[in-house]
Amino acid sequence: MRNQPTILHLDMDAFYASAEQAAKPSLRGKAVVVGGIGPRGVVATASYEARRFGVRSAMPTAQARRLAPNAAYLVPRFAFYREISDHVMGLLRELSPLVEPLSLDEAFVDLEAAGAARDEASARTVGTRLRADIEATTGLTGSVGLAASKMLAKVASEEAKPDGLLLIPVGTERALLAPMPVRVLPGVGPATGDQLRRAGITTVGELAEAGADELVRLLGKAHGAALYAMALAHDERPVVAERETKSVSVEDTYDVDIHDRTRVRWEVQRLADRCVRRLRESGHSGRTVVLKVRRYDFSTLTRSETLRGPTDDPAVVREAAARLLDSVDTTGGVRLLGVGVSGLADYTQEDLFAQAAGARTEADGAAAEDPAAEPEGASAASARPPAPWAAGHDVHHAEHGRGWVQGSGVGRVTVRFETPYSGPGRVRTFAVDDPALEPSDPVSLVHRPASDDPA
Repeated sequence: MRNQPTILHLDMDAFYASAEQAAKPSLRGKAVVVGGIGPRGVVATASYEARRFGVRSAMPTAQARRLAPNAAYLVPRFAFYREISDHVMGLLRELSPLVEPLSLDEAFVDLEAAGAARDEASARTVGTRLRADIEATTGLTGSVGLAASKMLAKVASEEAKPDGLLLIPVGTERALLAPMPVRVLPGVGPATGDQLRRAGITTVGELAEAGADELVRLLGKAHGAALYAMALAHDERPVVAERETKSVSVEDTYDVDIHDRTRVRWEVQRLADRCVRRLRESGHSGRTVVLKVRRYDFSTLTRSETLRGPTDDPAVVREAAARLLDSVDTTGGVRLLGVGVSGLADYTQEDLFAQAAGARTEADGAAAEDPAAEPEGASAASARPPAPWAAGHDVHHAEHGRGWVQGSGVGRVTVRFETPYSGPGRVRTFAVDDPALEPSDPVSLVHRPASDDPA
């Protein structure tokens, strides 16, 4: 561990929900929940206003609706969040070449690597300026933790939430950690926490007092020794600028179990295409195709096929996923499907197209890329993809301009017309097939203009 607090941890505050509030003036200061909004949806992020009602990340959306029935429930817009994330990560890389992103809204920065912080005062100045720059250019807030190690910097940012900064001076770490629950330490999840609680250990201080031998006996050599070191505030993990991607995958959970085998095949093809697009965006190819199927009874089956070499060809991945599906019984219904590619590489095997059983023509491949295409023999009701009027998504009306979907159903869609830089807008309702209304790209939050609505 270092002798100065030069590890910075940034955690954006309620990121998805805060981004939606910034983009939608009528939702500012109100309860917002972002995630799957169907019967089997799960909360991705809840605004601080929604958290006052007990809504939390990873909670079933149905439970969240019972706790906060008047909150706004929105479907995620990941491309929108990624643009903001890319900008914030760019600000971090201006501070140091050693930036370790953990997710779209969280990262570690090694300030010492660039000489950006020499002591407590300069580290605090860097953190304060970073928070100001983020808010000035995106309108969002982030919490910053500064400490001599990654573990402590993350603890500090959690303690600083929301919209704060906490620096842990060197030499005070154990006193700060001692009264905290063991769950603040990396590697202590629900199962480990319960095991420690049964042994009478509930705080980090009690964990340190238990000693290495007792923790090894309880948790095993590697886990016990690692937790004992962290309880003593020892963490030697470096900030790693590039985290190796091991796999790329996508999955969907369905509001109603899918029983139609043709529809299941079509969903698998659609997921395979999404997976390949994500694979290409990451600059990788992959050798092993993985299919995940969760059936009506919650049993989860995983099947995989390893190709002769890495590929990023959608036809190859589609065909491999289809062969894997042939080995799975979906008679009782399917509630979740997923397609992934692992064994990643930075190159492709040019002759792999021949591995696809009955390889399709380029035209066939283009048709499979079209999310509006229906699988042959499937009914329109079972095969039609979700309507574009997802709650929270952006639209444009030929007469009224930009807005976002508040809700839809029974052939109607309700839209609030406003942008990030306008005041709260008016609400209007249209037929879902109104030719004047169409989906649109979101208005950017990055580099907020001084003038009003750019649209």
